[in-house]
Amino acid sequence: MLEYVKTILVKVSFDVRLFEKELRKAFKMLIQEELEELRKWCYVRFSGIYHGIINRVFAKAS
Repeated sequence: MLEYVKTILVKVSFDVRLFEKELRKAFKMLIQEELEELRKWCYVRFSGIYHGIINRVFAKAS
Protein backbone atom coordinates (compact mmCIF):
# COMPACT_ATOMS: atom_id res chain seq x y z
CA MET A 1 0.00 0.00 0.00
CA LEU A 2 2.90 2.35 0.68
CA GLU A 3 4.13 2.14 -2.91
CA TYR A 4 0.60 2.88 -4.12
CA VAL A 5 0.43 6.01 -1.94
CA LYS A 6 3.81 7.18 -3.23
CA THR A 7 2.67 6.72 -6.82
CA ILE A 8 -0.48 8.74 -6.18
CA LEU A 9 1.44 11.55 -4.48
CA VAL A 10 3.84 11.82 -7.40
CA LYS A 11 0.93 11.96 -9.85
CA VAL A 12 -0.94 14.68 -7.95
CA SER A 13 2.11 16.70 -6.96
CA PHE A 14 1.23 19.34 -9.58
CA ASP A 15 -1.69 20.52 -7.41
CA VAL A 16 -1.35 21.72 -3.80
CA ARG A 17 -4.88 20.76 -2.76
CA LEU A 18 -4.75 17.31 -4.30
CA PHE A 19 -1.36 16.62 -2.77
CA GLU A 20 -2.55 17.52 0.71
CA LYS A 21 -5.80 15.59 0.29
CA GLU A 22 -4.00 12.43 -0.81
CA LEU A 23 -1.40 12.77 1.92
CA ARG A 24 -4.16 12.97 4.52
CA LYS A 25 -5.89 9.93 3.01
CA ALA A 26 -2.67 7.98 3.38
CA PHE A 27 -3.04 8.17 7.18
CA LYS A 28 -6.22 6.10 6.97
CA MET A 29 -4.57 3.40 4.86
CA LEU A 30 -1.09 2.94 6.29
CA ILE A 31 0.25 1.44 9.48
CA GLN A 32 2.61 3.40 11.74
CA GLU A 33 5.83 1.96 10.29
CA GLU A 34 4.71 2.80 6.76
CA LEU A 35 3.77 6.32 7.84
CA GLU A 36 7.26 6.90 9.18
CA GLU A 37 8.77 5.73 5.90
CA LEU A 38 6.31 7.92 3.98
CA ARG A 39 7.24 10.94 6.09
CA LYS A 40 10.93 10.50 5.30
CA TRP A 41 10.21 9.94 1.62
CA CYS A 42 7.98 13.04 1.43
CA TYR A 43 10.67 15.25 2.94
CA VAL A 44 13.26 13.94 0.50
CA ARG A 45 11.01 14.13 -2.55
CA PHE A 46 8.76 17.15 -1.92
CA SER A 47 10.18 19.34 0.84
CA GLY A 48 11.26 21.94 -1.69
CA ILE A 49 7.69 22.72 -2.71
CA TYR A 50 5.41 21.26 -0.03
CA HIS A 51 7.47 21.59 3.14
CA GLY A 52 4.70 23.42 5.00
CA ILE A 53 2.02 20.91 4.04
CA ILE A 54 4.21 17.97 5.01
CA ASN A 55 4.98 19.59 8.38
CA ARG A 56 1.31 20.32 9.03
CA VAL A 57 0.01 16.89 8.04
CA PHE A 58 2.64 14.90 9.92
CA ALA A 59 2.46 17.15 12.99
CA LYS A 60 -1.19 16.22 13.43
CA ALA A 61 -0.31 12.55 13.19
CA SER A 62 2.23 12.70 16.01
